[in-house]
Amino acid sequence: MPWTWWHTLPNAITSVRLLLAAACLTLLVVMAGQPMAERASLGFWAIGIFIVAGLSDILDGYLARRWNAVTPFGRVMDPFVDKVLVLGTFMLLAAPGLGDGPHASGVATWMVVLMFAREMLVTSLRGVLEGMGRPFPADRFGKAKMFLQCVTAPAAINMCSHGWFAPASAGVAFATWTLWLAVVATVLSGLPSLGRAAALLRAGGQR
Repeated sequence: MPWTWWHTLPNAITSVRLLLAAACLTLLVVMAGQPMAERASLGFWAIGIFIVAGLSDILDGYLARRWNAVTPFGRVMDPFVDKVLVLGTFMLLAAPGLGDGPHASGVATWMVVLMFAREMLVTSLRGVLEGMGRPFPADRFGKAKMFLQCVTAPAAINMCSHGWFAPASAGVAFATWTLWLAVVATVLSGLPSLGRAAALLRAGGQR
């Protein structure tokens, strides 16, 4: 299939998602310095931008596979932008201003440390294995982890801003349970990656 302009669309969507991530994180930084009465509109926009950015991740991956338009740029930038958006959001949600006080997000610092540690470990393993010529794509456990994190983040933003609605008991329970599920999924999803990496490294050593 000849290369046409629309093959660049997945990479363009990835680039736009980086701008959306920057906008979402900027709103969270500004929101942290505002009194609760002033946070609702900022939270509304931060949640909306996060959701659009998350959906764009699904779209650009689908288009890249459908059009056979996977490029080195996309292979590097797509996971990088995902980490900027998701980990950056959780980091700010655990920071002073949003992670504490009577209207806290519920995200604790140790949860963010676990998320960072898992991503750094898997990214390091991927770099080593792909440097050896062994593909190491994300598996279904990693995708499930990403999905739970993307559900949790807007709920946590809403907890500390009342951006879409004032959390009642059901909203608080939903945010709390999804947060804990995301944390558990983050840890457990790293185990299959460790197993796959160990098997590939052993196979590589036997060549």
